[in-house]
Amino acid sequence: MNSEQLAWKIKRHGIEMTHISGGSHIGSVLSVSDIIGVLYADIMNYDCKNPKWDKRDRIILSKGHAGAAIYAALAECGFFDVEELKTHYADGSRLSGHVSHKIAGIDFSTGSLGHGLSAGAGMAMAAKRDKKDHRVFVVLGDGECDEGSVWEAALFANHYRLDNLVAIIDHNHMQSLDYCDNTIELSPFADKWKAFGWNVIEIDGHNHEELRNALKDTYNENNKPTVVIANTIKGKGISFMENNILWHYRFPHEGEEYDNAVRELEEQKPEGIE
Repeated sequence: MNSEQLAWKIKRHGIEMTHISGGSHIGSVLSVSDIIGVLYADIMNYDCKNPKWDKRDRIILSKGHAGAAIYAALAECGFFDVEELKTHYADGSRLSGHVSHKIAGIDFSTGSLGHGLSAGAGMAMAAKRDKKDHRVFVVLGDGECDEGSVWEAALFANHYRLDNLVAIIDHNHMQSLDYCDNTIELSPFADKWKAFGWNVIEIDGHNHEELRNALKDTYNENNKPTVVIANTIKGKGISFMENNILWHYRFPHEGEEYDNAVRELEEQKPEGIE
């Protein structure tokens, strides 16, 4: 399965999972789907038959509320049965609303924003000290970067020259109930990361070729950690969800919302998808 096919399946599963459960965050799932699709299809080393393989790359979805995207990717990549996705957010399900390490392929539970980069920096430093070659990928939200712990981790990662650490920011310019810059202004965003000593790459977060080029080799001669600022659209792919803050918490309800979301996605379906 190529990255375009996997990203589409993540979006399609995301619509279904949130619809069935009445769960939140479909806008965030749609904005991050291309990033997750490229990571699992083209970039990361992993073994679905051996989820604890020592040489695997690590991934932390720090914006854990978009967990449906990770669950969908793991299921499609063979970590567990796709049918289990239907239990997302249900009472007693393993697939909790925020990412849970109880699922094979997930190393760190997330949900309280601002913790993921700190955990990722610790994993990257441990790998350095143990002379291991894997990379650590941390996917953050832009609104999450309001948290002071993100910037403490950024300072730490630069100080210890963690060039095996890659932060990917789903920069959809929205958080919770408003635009990011109306909440706490992030601009100039890239300059802030540069000032903290990071190697900064800014791209279109829905362009798979740009994502692949940015992520395939992030090691650099200055041994800096890398941040990829992926400019995205909240609700990407569903016209009435795009750039609409309503869809941070809302799910596609039975009837017009669900039917139109499915119809629009079907019109974008890549070749080779059954």
